[in-house]
Amino acid sequence: MNLIDYGRILIRRGWIIVLLAVIAAGSAYFLTSRQTPQWRASQVVLIQPARTDNGLTLAVIQLMNSYSVYLRSSERAQEVIDALRLDMLPDDLLSKAEFAVNRDTLTIQIDVTLPDPQIAERVARAWGDLLQQYRIQQNQTVRQEDRVDALLPDKASIAPAGTRPPIAAAAGALLGLLLGGVVVFVLEYLESSIIRRREDVERLELAVLTAIPDMER
Repeated sequence: MNLIDYGRILIRRGWIIVLLAVIAAGSAYFLTSRQTPQWRASQVVLIQPARTDNGLTLAVIQLMNSYSVYLRSSERAQEVIDALRLDMLPDDLLSKAEFAVNRDTLTIQIDVTLPDPQIAERVARAWGDLLQQYRIQQNQTVRQEDRVDALLPDKASIAPAGTRPPIAAAAGALLGLLLGGVVVFVLEYLESSIIRRREDVERLELAVLTAIPDMER
């Protein structure tokens, strides 16, 4: 097929591609706009040893996962619920929280995704406070030079979570274009054996003996 054939196909069936793109974009925009907006609050907790020698630093690195497990427990979630008087169950709150450990920077990032940005920020902060209070209690039983502090260097950051309607619409339009192209290709393949024009006969390497001209109106 040459460029003229492709152009003829687009003229004849291009409406299928455009229609599917419009339907997919509209559906994606409608579905995402109907969803409740979600907000993600991120609270960073810095784990700081009292001294920087390898012994204490390596011990802190090994304990980073245990701190994450401590925060991820149902008991900690219930403490956050009680402190903020939330109408939630611990498992439900845990399903909306993530805890990421970074051993290189000795930090734990607490991400909480909720519909209310202010509540999400307060929950993330409360979870960070729990780890800070835990380290304060643990430090009371060790010497000053062996203490490990949990610090909150900044307040929780807030950002929209989930797919925004315009982005979803653009992705839907692209998907509709691809799907439309596949549909057009399949239709052309199914009709490739049907002879409608002189060019269809010549493509089969057959001689054209005569052709019926278009009827004049």
